[in-house]
Amino acid sequence: MNFNWTNLLTWHNIGNLLDILVVWFVVYELIMLLRGTKAVQLFRGIIVIILIKLVSWYIGLGTVSWIMDQIINWGVIAVVIIFQPEIRRGLEHLGRGSIFVRNRHENEAENKMIDALDKAIQYMSKRRIGALITIQMDTGLDDYIETGIDLNAEITGELLINIFIPNTPLHDGAVIIKDNKIAVAAAYLPLSESNLIPKELGTRHRAAVGISEVTDALTIVISEETGEVSITKNNELLRDMNQDDYLKFFRNELVSDQNVEKRNAFTWVVDQVEHFFRGGDAK
Repeated sequence: MNFNWTNLLTWHNIGNLLDILVVWFVVYELIMLLRGTKAVQLFRGIIVIILIKLVSWYIGLGTVSWIMDQIINWGVIAVVIIFQPEIRRGLEHLGRGSIFVRNRHENEAENKMIDALDKAIQYMSKRRIGALITIQMDTGLDDYIETGIDLNAEITGELLINIFIPNTPLHDGAVIIKDNKIAVAAAYLPLSESNLIPKELGTRHRAAVGISEVTDALTIVISEETGEVSITKNNELLRDMNQDDYLKFFRNELVSDQNVEKRNAFTWVVDQVEHFFRGGDAK
């Protein structure tokens, strides 16, 4: 029996496949947008309400089903109000084209962050000022951000240095960086119970290893006894890193390949429209 592939390669089937891919892409981007935010809990609540509605309808619980219908009908307005920050952030990402291609300005912000980290690390390491700096990667750190003191500040070497100056209100605890900003200072990180951590290392190193055990965050530790610079990520402790070592590590982990410009039809059209309204020459 010969299978005729031409029966599948029809415009109708291709359209259906494209339809499914677009829906999955939108769902994926929605999950990425909500990950690491409090909206995740609210999103789970919506799923629970939908499941209760389906179960009550299936087994014939009329009153429960009616109540769930009312919650769902009015919930659309509530969702818009509750998810307003996430919706705004998503529309901003869409306007910048960052859903389809990594925005070049993001790499500029990350390089600026690396420069600020380098300046702070060099200053504090030479003067043996203890520091603990955690950078959020893919896994959200909101549970730990809530334990700190809100800053929401631009990353500068001077600010990082001032935070960790001994006997100041914010020096004890961790700085957490999220979305290329200093989210909080004086945050608490989980301490590792691993016996593999050398005995001479203190609480900061145990906290750095601890956060690397439960998330994919990148954490920088400066020892106040020796000035040694260490980095943890994915449950790995990298000790005694010099400037070249940690700068190379930062660029590998934080900066995407800028030599390969990823473009597609959508971004090309956006570029043309942008150039038109700016009165420039489209390329």
